[in-house]
Amino acid sequence: MQRCIIFAGGKSEQRIPYELDTNGAFIIAADKGYKTCKRFGITPALTVGDLDSLKFIPDDCETLQFPTEKDDTDLMIAVKEALKRGCKDITILCALGGRFDHLYGNLQTLCYIVKNGGWGRLLSCYEQITIVPPGSYKIKNKERFSLSLLSYSSQVKGLSVSGVKYPLENGVINNGFPIGVSNVITAEYAQISFTDGLLLIVQSRL
Repeated sequence: MQRCIIFAGGKSEQRIPYELDTNGAFIIAADKGYKTCKRFGITPALTVGDLDSLKFIPDDCETLQFPTEKDDTDLMIAVKEALKRGCKDITILCALGGRFDHLYGNLQTLCYIVKNGGWGRLLSCYEQITIVPPGSYKIKNKERFSLSLLSYSSQVKGLSVSGVKYPLENGVINNGFPIGVSNVITAEYAQISFTDGLLLIVQSRL
């Protein structure tokens, strides 16, 4: 599966998260995410957006400039380009923190990736957020990180969770009550499976 890393235009990280390998990935910068790329010594393959924050057109990579008044956010444009070019594994950096409306829009962008056959995550040095469809998943235990499982759809059904402090067997959670916040992985991996809905998985540094 072709990997893509998107540098969004939000708050920059101090470093690339240790678990992220940039080698061999298709790198996209969304607007001023280009500056973050260059700060880390990376030249993106593609820069997209209205470039209102970047304020110049890069001359060392492919660039797609869009009008300022548009329906898609710069990040959504980057995601659509990644999917169009065959990238189904999409990691998004610099998309956490700052304005809540931007953050919630970024969660909706993760949902768009899932509904278009891909897998995506918002990643920082302190947090990883992903939305997944029904299936079985293994989540690696990261020292000093919590695990929260929340329903992004109206309900998540048939949810079973093991290898955690608070296990669950064939349960139902909904998006109107945060019962899945701040669990702890106690084994090498948490085992998660469910049969219906969209599950929001969050690992946060404690």
